[in-house]
Amino acid sequence: MAGRGMERILLLGAMLLCLVGGVRADDLEYRYELGAMGGMSGYYGDANYHMPFKNINAMGGILWRYNINPRMAVKSAFSVAGISGNTADYDNSFPGGSAEFSRTLYELGAQFEYNFWAYGSGSGYKGTRRIVPYVFAGVGVTYAPKPAEHVFAANIPLGVGVKCKVASRLNVGCELSFRFTTGDKFDVTTKSAPVLDDPYGIKSGWLKNKDSYSFLSIFLTYDLSPKYRKCNN
Repeated sequence: MAGRGMERILLLGAMLLCLVGGVRADDLEYRYELGAMGGMSGYYGDANYHMPFKNINAMGGILWRYNINPRMAVKSAFSVAGISGNTADYDNSFPGGSAEFSRTLYELGAQFEYNFWAYGSGSGYKGTRRIVPYVFAGVGVTYAPKPAEHVFAANIPLGVGVKCKVASRLNVGCELSFRFTTGDKFDVTTKSAPVLDDPYGIKSGWLKNKDSYSFLSIFLTYDLSPKYRKCNN
């Protein structure tokens, strides 16, 4: 009887050690990330067809990420960005004369991310890496208030990025993305320049000949809600 009692005490002690001290901070996985991002934005539409970030503006926002596993995550973000354009330097003749615009966009969206390798602290039995590239796609909505008129449209973001775990709960990364919208009036900001609203009179499809924009951003996030691993000793 005494032997069985000692075995129970040892088993209970092993379980307590596993729960309290058996998982190092560097080996923990976390469910969520919360952070901020900032960078630059660019516009594509009737006032800029080809050149990425021809007219650079600032962007910033907040983001929340749910880590499904070390290879997959879902991210939600709210962003504020400026866009602008000018047709004065076009080589070809622009109908109705030159026009320019500048306005602010507000975006709310969600994206699914896929890491090329398992992301983590780089230690433990799962073979995670501290630096990983990833791709993402999703859906969102974009809103631009006056001056000309309120514009509200859906958007489809597609992009690539790289993230790095610089500390046990701290992540930094960089993303390049393109937002394809269903709207064609983001570049119309004054009633004196309606030339940017379908200047060539071409009938547009759901996404064809629509306005779009891009983000090049850097983000910083902090891990929340640890996932405690089971004792495998």
